[in-house]
Amino acid sequence: MAASISGIGIGLGLSCSSNLSKSLHSSQSSGFRVMMTVSVEDKKKNYTLQKSEEAFNAAKNLMPGGVNSPVRAFKSVGGQPIVIDSVKGSHMWDIDGNEYIDYVGSWGPAIIGHADDEVLAALAETMKKGTSFGAPCLLENVLAEMVISAVPSIEMVRFVNSGTEACMGVLRLARAFTGREKIIKFEGCYHGHADPFLVKAGSGVATLGLPDSPGVPRAATFETLTAPYNDILAVENLFNSNKGELAAVILEPVVGNSGFIPPKPDFLEALQRLTKENGTLLIFDEVMTGFRLSYGGAQEYFGITPDLTTLGKIIGGGLPVGAYGGRREIMEMVAPAGPMYQAGTLSGNPLAMTAGIQTLKRLKEPGTYEYLDKITGQLVQGILDAGKKTRHAICGGYINGMFGFFFTEGPVYNFDDAKKSDTAKFARFYRGMLEEGVYLAPSQFEAGFTSLAHTQEDIQKTIAAAEKVLSKI
Repeated sequence: MAASISGIGIGLGLSCSSNLSKSLHSSQSSGFRVMMTVSVEDKKKNYTLQKSEEAFNAAKNLMPGGVNSPVRAFKSVGGQPIVIDSVKGSHMWDIDGNEYIDYVGSWGPAIIGHADDEVLAALAETMKKGTSFGAPCLLENVLAEMVISAVPSIEMVRFVNSGTEACMGVLRLARAFTGREKIIKFEGCYHGHADPFLVKAGSGVATLGLPDSPGVPRAATFETLTAPYNDILAVENLFNSNKGELAAVILEPVVGNSGFIPPKPDFLEALQRLTKENGTLLIFDEVMTGFRLSYGGAQEYFGITPDLTTLGKIIGGGLPVGAYGGRREIMEMVAPAGPMYQAGTLSGNPLAMTAGIQTLKRLKEPGTYEYLDKITGQLVQGILDAGKKTRHAICGGYINGMFGFFFTEGPVYNFDDAKKSDTAKFARFYRGMLEEGVYLAPSQFEAGFTSLAHTQEDIQKTIAAAEKVLSKI
């Protein structure tokens, strides 16, 4: 079940980052040489986003809202979005030369750290052979075998290019296999931006305050039923009123797109029971939780095996990737083995396969998840303690490399509970943490991620920064 959090005694001294000397570039014009010679206090005085502001203003004339994914625009936290120049390990640097400890990790993939040397070396070797074949390559077999051996529900897998594409494919497959059309999803769970899923979705939709999305026809969502997460009675009622019509129940086994929300005890077991009794497929969207909560994902962590699973993020090691898989009898419905069509030119491309293989190799090493559990527990407990010390309503939790906190007393069991958070306070906290050199997801309704590259020094500095910022807001 969800990892327990005990008191952690941790030093809160803030010292100059030892990684500053690794600030990537030694260009005379970049300003890094000056930045490397000053104290932390001097660095804070020089904190500026001038170059980011100029770049973002230019971007707004080139791309809708100046970004290629909505939450990057900082709409919910205000202030100036930062434009990133480079990343390494647990740190990132913006184009103004500011350095940050990163808890977004490219929204999850960077579980072994950004720009890992072994991954980069393997990619360099693979690129010598080409970047895309549009034909089978042996690397697909290697990664497929690794995924199948790791994830309990997967006997066959199909690689695609994103989590959204994986969820589109798995939904079509569930409908093809069952011959039914209706599905149940949960309020605040985000399964990508495909039409059928943009009903009471979380993530950027929640951040921007959009209940659904213009441009989605009613016919596309007519067969999508919704229930509050962690409310098994609501799910039972939907089954009773739609007998024999439900193709699938899809959910994030741990919600990461409304902030971090774990399942109540027995919630997943009850879903598995209901779906089996009604001939409905249970789908775990493990795009976030896959290989993050444990090597076998949330399904291994909680001991619940769904019928189908979607994956993404980590299995691409930082490159665009997605996948869906499940029982052989279901997966053999997928073309060309079966009649359900789905295709993709870049699916299984050699670069994504290489990065995924190298990442999973590292995650399989002994002690990986124990380390993630240790540092994430320290981080979350430190932030909660800082919140209570400075008299803020705050709650939160974590499982291994995934965490979250809310500015509300809690507990938070579903999206309605999450919406009770003080989002204005989070926005002030967020901007303060940026100035202290800590990069969090720019929304109260997003989970955070740690990596094997995060150090005890990173954790201590983050907790110290949190206490400093919380004492001022």
